[in-house]
Amino acid sequence: MKASMIPLAVAISAALITSAEARELRLGHSSSESNPRHEAALYFADRVEELSGGDMTVSVSSNAQLGDDVEMITGLRLGTIDLSISSQGAMSSIVEEATLIGLPFLFSDSPAAWEVLDGEVGDTLREKMADNGAVVLGFWDNGIRLISNNVRPVTEPSDMKGLKIRIPQDPMATDIFSVLGANPVPIPFAETYVALQQGVADGQENPAVNIHSQKFHEVQDYLSLSHHKYEFLPLLVSQIAWSSLTPDQQDVLLQAGQESTEFQRNDAYQANQERLEEIEASGTQITEINTEAFQEAVTPVYDKWREKYPDLVDQLITAAKEAGE
Repeated sequence: MKASMIPLAVAISAALITSAEARELRLGHSSSESNPRHEAALYFADRVEELSGGDMTVSVSSNAQLGDDVEMITGLRLGTIDLSISSQGAMSSIVEEATLIGLPFLFSDSPAAWEVLDGEVGDTLREKMADNGAVVLGFWDNGIRLISNNVRPVTEPSDMKGLKIRIPQDPMATDIFSVLGANPVPIPFAETYVALQQGVADGQENPAVNIHSQKFHEVQDYLSLSHHKYEFLPLLVSQIAWSSLTPDQQDVLLQAGQESTEFQRNDAYQANQERLEEIEASGTQITEINTEAFQEAVTPVYDKWREKYPDLVDQLITAAKEAGE
């Protein structure tokens, strides 16, 4: 081989080796591609590829193609998928303490919840999740939730009586709606539109951005600005996949996770404000609730969970109050 061709041959060989060694990770979530969650997932994938110099790529599957939220959590623990943006409720099926973030009327707004999740409480959840098969790369925002239904406007706790409300698989949501006299019905997120359309459920609860992106408002007449519950979206990587990565690759995921968390939170927060205006413009009747009456009605929920996790519940209440000041 001519000497002048040696550098070219080496460069080609190096490129082939890099390509051959590139690691593709699969990420799944249950939202539609019009949801900011999907946009943030693509942002995360882009950052992983950029930060790794092409050493790692992430393929993103939307609309529960890799399973619903609970199934994806199971897939992470088994190593059948690498990454997921799941739900708080699904995470609480593995780490029950995660459900406490959804204590009713705990947070005044999403930024207050972010502050708590980025502190000691979040560290506790990260440690417990790491012990149960997945590494938390970020706590994304799923917003403050609102209640919609097809039966009547909801302004007082008594208006909830008998309503079949679709909820995620989440013990906190079950407790909240049960104590309000509603009938909570766990239904996968991707199946909620059809359930509302066919009357399997009278209503549902979600942040405005989810209601709009999934078009729930098209099959719901009333929307109450209840702001009754905050939820996060855990960005998780399988412990099995994590252990197979080099330290440099792990650092890339941590950095991309941090950057995408900031991106997603800001995007989701702004989108929630905008989507609520669009929902109202579509003709959905929007009402305020008697917040004080609702807070009093859900007191038994706090009593139940404080009995089981007294220190963590009190820590959360204190942290949420400080964050909201």
